[in-house]
Amino acid sequence: MKVLIVGSGGREHAIAWSVAKNPKVDKIYCAPGNAGISQYAECVPIGAMEFEKLADFAQENSVDLTVIGMDDPLVGGVVDVFEARGLRVFGPRKNAAILEGSKAFSKDLMKKYGIPTAAYENFDDAEKALEYLRTQAKFPIVLKADGLALGKGVLICNSLEEAEEGVKEIMEDKKFGSAGNTMVIEEFMTGREVSVLSFVDGKTIRTMTSAQDHKRAMDGDRGLNTGGMGTFSPSPFYTKEVDEFCQKYIYQPTVDAMAAEGRPFVGIIFFGLMLTADGPKVLEYNARFGDPEAQVVLPRMKTDIVEVMEACIDGRLDELSLEFEDNAAVCVVLASEGYPVKYDKGIPMYGFENFDGKDGYYCFHAGTKFQDGQIVTNGGRVVGITAKGKDLKEARKNAYEATDWIQFANKYMRHDIGKAIDEA
Repeated sequence: MKVLIVGSGGREHAIAWSVAKNPKVDKIYCAPGNAGISQYAECVPIGAMEFEKLADFAQENSVDLTVIGMDDPLVGGVVDVFEARGLRVFGPRKNAAILEGSKAFSKDLMKKYGIPTAAYENFDDAEKALEYLRTQAKFPIVLKADGLALGKGVLICNSLEEAEEGVKEIMEDKKFGSAGNTMVIEEFMTGREVSVLSFVDGKTIRTMTSAQDHKRAMDGDRGLNTGGMGTFSPSPFYTKEVDEFCQKYIYQPTVDAMAAEGRPFVGIIFFGLMLTADGPKVLEYNARFGDPEAQVVLPRMKTDIVEVMEACIDGRLDELSLEFEDNAAVCVVLASEGYPVKYDKGIPMYGFENFDGKDGYYCFHAGTKFQDGQIVTNGGRVVGITAKGKDLKEARKNAYEATDWIQFANKYMRHDIGKAIDEA
């Protein structure tokens, strides 16, 4: 079997590592890939948004399955391009990927089908948004750019002044580009944030183990929002009772709602949940694996990933159950000093050999490349150091020990990933 993976981050490295475990897979390609992914795959210099080139490559190389890792190509309709050519591809079509592509769409869907979420209003006019904030809003309040913004288009505003500045940033200055043409103003929810990934075949849903992300750049949840500075799995706050509630009132209802709207969802739905005093509510949906959530969930998954993806495409997910190891995993992201604002690239990296033959330790590359035969930094989030342990405390200790194994000049990380474990 030949598999093509589209993307270049830590999530795609984790997917490539998982796919490589399938004995039927004898060739993996990744477009465009990175230095770490090249250990498992032949990296192909085609951008994730070059849909026709990607489909040409899949046809010319007799690729049996293409896996789309990233949000932009999914929302842009890459799956439709592949399907039109009769190619097997894993991921939602454009009309289903809107679940992530438009926060206004997903909020309206939840309201229509009674799926628990925060109260909200949608605005495509900055003046009307400001009028609402000045006359009806309760603070703190949340402003969200409607479209894709690399996980950074969400502002929590504690005062009217902050909110006015936020409207200017999102809708007038277009800090997040066209993602800010429409904006969602949402009530601020308090509670634990938990992520649950799931496989979906259009009608059946199978959820994976839970995870918990750390979005802020600095220790103590301070600093700017990032794509994620680390994560752990499972979440001790995601109890059996929470799971039962979510299966009944959130997960299956979301899949059914998309089908009822004529937008059957095939692929990964990522549920961002807030465990509030009034019960679990949906913060956001994503239409793909989370990054870095994939880096802690996939190493714990016992079920073969290729088999599950094939079952989703064929609409027979109901025949499978997902199994996970009875342990824990923690991922600590090593970033470039200055991320997410300004940082240097091209800095030589050392120590990758320290992971060779170390069972339960992983170095997933996010922003790396080869330069004159040397691996160098090529992004804000550089690598994700993941380690497993019998429980979260052991996994966390192992992960932080392993962060010393990789060295580069402007290395930066949070030191409190998984600190919530101590409060559980």
